[in-house]
Amino acid sequence: MEDNVDRRLDQWRVERPDIDTTAMGVVARIQRANRLLERELRANFAKHDLQLWEFDILGTLRRNGPPFQLTAGQLVESAMVTSGAITNRIDRLVARGLVTREVDPDNRRSVLITLSDKGRELIDPVVESHANLETQLLGKLSDRDQEQLAGLLRRLLLDLGDGSSGNPLVP
Repeated sequence: MEDNVDRRLDQWRVERPDIDTTAMGVVARIQRANRLLERELRANFAKHDLQLWEFDILGTLRRNGPPFQLTAGQLVESAMVTSGAITNRIDRLVARGLVTREVDPDNRRSVLITLSDKGRELIDPVVESHANLETQLLGKLSDRDQEQLAGLLRRLLLDLGDGSSGNPLVP
């Protein structure tokens, strides 16, 4: 059985038989899987009136545990976006009443972002729905296959420099 990537690799083998396309196939499949999975995740989040980035921030605050609070800097690191982008995102979540923002009383240069009660009421069922969807999306892979794939992807991410910085908030 061939996938979409196989057809493209066959074309490259005809046009450029001098190039080893093995790695190209792996990267293309990772990218394609990401797009297909993300499409399903976005559709699920839309059912809950959330966007992917909103789930990321609310989920990060929720999984951090009580008091469900992080500095804006910690959220920047976790979300891997610029401080300007996180400010814009936090502004939008504050406007929806899903998070609050206050100056850190222990460090006036720092801003604390806290998951509001409304945000927690929203995120808890969404996390369950999200976990169920991901289980369904990977359902054709055995537990062993999923563990093997996770291990290979972990090794790739580590090789690409995505190791833990000692910060348990980094996904």
